[in-house]
Amino acid sequence: MAAPRFRIDDSATAEDGASIWDVYQPVFGDYATFDTWCAAVWEKHRVRAGFRLARAYDGDVLVGFAYGYVGADGQWWTDNARAVLAPDVADAWLGGHFELVSLGVLAGARGAGIGRRLMRAVVDGRDHERLLLMTTSDAADPARRLYASEGWRVIGPGIGEATVIMAKGTARTGAAGPVPDHDRPAPGGTDRRDGHPRRMAGDRASRDR
Repeated sequence: MAAPRFRIDDSATAEDGASIWDVYQPVFGDYATFDTWCAAVWEKHRVRAGFRLARAYDGDVLVGFAYGYVGADGQWWTDNARAVLAPDVADAWLGGHFELVSLGVLAGARGAGIGRRLMRAVVDGRDHERLLLMTTSDAADPARRLYASEGWRVIGPGIGEATVIMAKGTARTGAAGPVPDHDRPAPGGTDRRDGHPRRMAGDRASRDR
């Protein structure tokens, strides 16, 4: 493929969701229809505070995307992350954090550094000291290696089977002591989530309901 073209936006429309679906569905495959995904995920996420969307194109064809927003108590992911993390770790990291929610690249476009550039486009330069995502518990997985190489570290188990929560930045001072690097698999013993193995640049960092 030619050198990819990138676009970054701090807002998005329903029509943007329709274009992203063409990458989301083949990468993740966890929603049967666009309308279901749009109602359950996209329409909630795109209006949240601090939303940022990055897209990668091969010519005029979308081949990858990533987005995130500011996480807050009362949101599905933040509340459930608080339930699985150690209380001091949760207090140190959750609430007002920037959450890398979803990152996906089509199979034919992987291996060219697109996932890394999309991730950086979403999180770099954010006015947040605490960045969070959720991914596979398999430390050998390409997505995990990507995040680790960018300075993310495991702070505890994730929500659901075989996942972990990773953080980057500085925990709140005074909310907890040093946060240990809990680089161990979550309970479950299988490297799968939602029935799909995690792959490089095809990783959903968190999920809302």
